[in-house]
Amino acid sequence: MRGWWQELAGLVLPVDCAGCGALRVLVCAECREVLSGAGEGPVRPSPSPAGLPAVRAAAVYEGAVRSLLLAHKERGALPLAGVLGGALAAAVLAGARGGPGGAGDVVLVPVPSARRQVRARGHDPARRIALAAAGRLRRAGVPARVAPVLALRRAVADQAGLGARQRRENLAGALAVRRGGWRLTAGAARIVLVDDLITTGATLAEAARAVRAAGLVTGPAAGAGANPGAALRAAVVAAPADSFRRIERAPRV
Repeated sequence: MRGWWQELAGLVLPVDCAGCGALRVLVCAECREVLSGAGEGPVRPSPSPAGLPAVRAAAVYEGAVRSLLLAHKERGALPLAGVLGGALAAAVLAGARGGPGGAGDVVLVPVPSARRQVRARGHDPARRIALAAAGRLRRAGVPARVAPVLALRRAVADQAGLGARQRRENLAGALAVRRGGWRLTAGAARIVLVDDLITTGATLAEAARAVRAAGLVTGPAAGAGANPGAALRAAVVAAPADSFRRIERAPRV
């Protein structure tokens, strides 16, 4: 028998699965399985923009996954952040296995949305998913937190309809780390740039440039506020299928 809270949720939340349309459930079991992380893997767009860190994605951007992401981002289905955050957490965990970065916190840095988009949507999708992912990681015993240190420092055009080169030009130099951002990432073993989706990689590459330029990770551009030994990675909920196939077919060296 359904509890009273489930009945109330049925009045205020979508009554059909946002992924496939199954009746009377926010996300059905089949769609949850697609976002379970079973299909997680490394992805790389082609051409790959300069400076793009290693990226992991939890699922292929098609079918139910595409529908769920769009419902959350564009139609305000905010409770979907939980299942999407679980998928993102799976990608973050996979990226941490066997990679560089010592003991310490995993710090999730969401790619920010433009203010006009946040106003239009009523929320910041990447930040909401990141918060859900951090909660899932902590429940799994991984010290994780969200550090919203990135901000747009100039206006950018809508990315829809732009090609890879146009997106890189549109975003070049657009992101910066907020003043004092190094304090929010202090103690990080891994700084993971997170977003809901990767297509050309231009957004994550620009985010990585900003983080490196601010000296939040060690390397040629590291400054006094860098986290010694911290690794810079990226994770997303979904990526196009050909990004996965390209990695899987790459020869071993």
